[in-house]
Amino acid sequence: MPPPGEYAGPAFVYALGQIDPRFPTLAVEKEFAQVAGQSDASGLTDRQALQALLSEPGNRYLARQLCWVLTIEGVDTYILQPHVRGDIDLLVDAVRSKPRRTDLDVVIGMLGPLAPAELCNGLMVPIVVFDQLYSFDVDTLLDAIPRPDDAESDQWDAAVEEIFSRITQMNDNAGATDADRALNYLSVRCPGIYHKAAEKYAANASLTTVEVRPSPLTGTRKIVDVVFAFTDRSTDVTDKHFVRVDVTEEFPFLAAKLAPYFERG
Repeated sequence: MPPPGEYAGPAFVYALGQIDPRFPTLAVEKEFAQVAGQSDASGLTDRQALQALLSEPGNRYLARQLCWVLTIEGVDTYILQPHVRGDIDLLVDAVRSKPRRTDLDVVIGMLGPLAPAELCNGLMVPIVVFDQLYSFDVDTLLDAIPRPDDAESDQWDAAVEEIFSRITQMNDNAGATDADRALNYLSVRCPGIYHKAAEKYAANASLTTVEVRPSPLTGTRKIVDVVFAFTDRSTDVTDKHFVRVDVTEEFPFLAAKLAPYFERG
């Protein structure tokens, strides 16, 4: 904690999870049921019917009544609220008619207080007021990262999926610490780490550790070094590479591209 009287500044979140709309009260649930009863949802699953209902412009008032929960690794982690009222559309767009485990939602915003019990039917987790939210799945991620010319398609896809999974599942990553924010940012915004991993896998090396360390460049800005260690499977020799991320403000960014890392004496 900061010393008494010292302003700690806002706490930021850069989280990856799945958005789940919920009914905060029985009255809201009954209102949804009445509106749904006036439309034809024959043949639709409950999720498809919900997605269709929320997609109707005239039903935006219903979307604003819902409680929007971000779950991370199956755990209710945050209640989401848009910074700008019109951004409720981003939450609606995150409701997939056929959700899959590989679906992911990226939430960037500011960490607020613990939710009162009456806000979301007794769920008491921190509120995140978001400024940016976008949704994708692993297949979209694979398509978005340029594949090296010399990389085989199957091996490249496997490398990307493994690295993405390793990064996002490290140490109960809730996207609220500087380290978590840096890792989540890199996982969706830095193709270089996937290219390096694929190169090392092809050279018979394993990714042994991923560490986030305070950068020696930290001063007026908060900068971290994310260090990837690859160990040769035959010689047991470890080779390290790192990327520098500025996490001072709400939106992290690269302060230096991927480069060899050398331990300081």
